[in-house]
Amino acid sequence: MERNSVSPLYAAIDLGSNSFHMWIVREVNGSVQTLAKIKRKVRLAAGLNSQNVLSEEAMQRGLDCLALFAERLQDIKADHIRIVGTAALRTAVNAEEFLSKAKTILGYPVNIIPGEEEARIIYQGVAHTSGGSDKRLVVDIGGASTEVIIGEGFDSSALTSLKIGCVTWLERYFKDRSLTSANFDAAINGAKEAIEPIIDRYTTLGWESCVGASGTVQALQEIMLAQGMDEIITLQKLKRLQRQAMQYERLEDLDIEGLTLERALVFPSGLSILIALFESLKIESMTLAGGALREGMVYEMMDQMRHHDVCTRTIESVQQRFQIDTEHADIVNDMAMSMLSQCPNWQLEPQAQNILEAAVKLHEIGASIEFKKSAEHAAYLIKHLDLPGFTRAQRNLLAEILRRYTGPLTSLPEQHALSAQSAARLLRLLRIAVIVCHRRDTRCLAPFSLQVDGEKITLLLPAKWLINNPLTRSELHQEATRQTDMGWPMVVTSQD
Repeated sequence: MERNSVSPLYAAIDLGSNSFHMWIVREVNGSVQTLAKIKRKVRLAAGLNSQNVLSEEAMQRGLDCLALFAERLQDIKADHIRIVGTAALRTAVNAEEFLSKAKTILGYPVNIIPGEEEARIIYQGVAHTSGGSDKRLVVDIGGASTEVIIGEGFDSSALTSLKIGCVTWLERYFKDRSLTSANFDAAINGAKEAIEPIIDRYTTLGWESCVGASGTVQALQEIMLAQGMDEIITLQKLKRLQRQAMQYERLEDLDIEGLTLERALVFPSGLSILIALFESLKIESMTLAGGALREGMVYEMMDQMRHHDVCTRTIESVQQRFQIDTEHADIVNDMAMSMLSQCPNWQLEPQAQNILEAAVKLHEIGASIEFKKSAEHAAYLIKHLDLPGFTRAQRNLLAEILRRYTGPLTSLPEQHALSAQSAARLLRLLRIAVIVCHRRDTRCLAPFSLQVDGEKITLLLPAKWLINNPLTRSELHQEATRQTDMGWPMVVTSQD
C-alpha cells in the first residue's frame, strides 16, 4: 500500500509578487492539517522596470526558491498539486522565460491566473476558513495587486483586482526610504485614485462585516495585540500606527512594538493602501480572515471539504480527533440552547450563540488528557488548536470559558470577542447545563424553566425530581452560591 493512500497530501504554491509560499496539507477527520509551510521573500515585483521587464536578478531569486519547493513535490500526486502565479507574473512582459525555467525545476506548469480569478479563489479561501454567513467585504493586499471582493456564504457578487500592492507602492512612494508625511500622503492618495472606480458599485452592494486576508492585515493585528489593543482594525488605529511610523526618519530605523523585521520593509506601503481603502470605502472595522489564496486552492482540490459550514466542520473535526462523547455533548447543547431561549431580554451579540454552542460541544476535550485538570487541559488545547471559523479573540474566549466550565468559579479575564456581560452569561449557562445533564441520559432530565430578571437567574425544577436527585440538587445549590458570590445572583427553587 502507498504511504499516502489513506490520507493523501496536497500542495498549493503561490508565486506572489512579494513572497513565494508553499503549503502542504492532508485531510484528517474532516479538517485540513498543515504538514509544512515554506515561505521565501522573493519580492518579484521589485524586479519590474518601467517597461514591465522582469530583471534577471528577480527571476533568479524566484527560481532559487522554486528549487527548494521542488524537493517536497516529489512525494505528492500530480492532481493534488496546484501552482499559480499572480500580479507580478501577470504584468511581466518576459514572464514566459521565467515560466519555462520554473516548469523545468518543478516538473509542473505554473498557471498565471487573471486578477478576477485570484479574487475568486481568495474569497473561497476566506469562506472556507472564516466563520459567519453574513455579507462580507474581503480585502487582500498583495505585493503588486490588491483584491477586493464582496460575497455571502460561498458565493461572491463582486470581484476586483486593483493594480496596487505593498511592493510596487514601496518602490513608487517610499523608494527613498523616508517615512515622511509627504511620502505617506502620496501613497495614500495614489491608492485612492486606483480605488475610486469601484467605490459606487461596492458601496451600493454594501456589506455587513469586513475581513482582511493578507500579510499586511496580519502584521497590523500582531502590532495591535503587542501594544495592548484588541484585534479589531479601525481607521483610528491605522492613523495611530502611521503616526508611530513617522516618528522614525527612515524605513531601516522602523522599530514599532510588535512589528517583525520580516514585515518592516513593506509595512508603510501596505499601511498606506489600507488607510486608503478604509477612507474610500468608508470601512468601519476589519478583522483578520482565516485564509486566502492558498487555502482557496486547497479546498477546491478537496471536493469532500467544499461548501460545508466552517464552524460546524471545525467542531466535528475536533470532536473526532479527541474522541469527545458527541451524544452527551448534544444533550448538554440542547439544554444550554433551551436555557438561552428563555433569556430573551439578555440581547446577546449575534455570534454569542455560536460561541456557546462551541463551548458546550467541546467542553470535555480536556478529559482526553486527564480528568483531574480537564478544564485546564481544555483551555490549553482550545487556545493552541487551529480552529477555522473562529477568530483569535473568539478562540481565546472559548479557552477561558472552558477553563471555568466546572469547579470553583472565577471571573473571566479581559477579552475582545464579546462584551464582558455577554461572556459571563454564556459561562453561567454552560455551567448550569453541565450540572443538570451530568447523568448523561436524557431520561434523567427534568422539565425545567428559567427566569431571568436582569442578571438574576432563577432555575425552577420539579420538587419530586429534586428529592430524587440529591447529588444534582446539592451541586446546583453549590453553583447558585458560587454565582451569587461572583455578583451574578442565582436561585434554585422547586415548582409543583
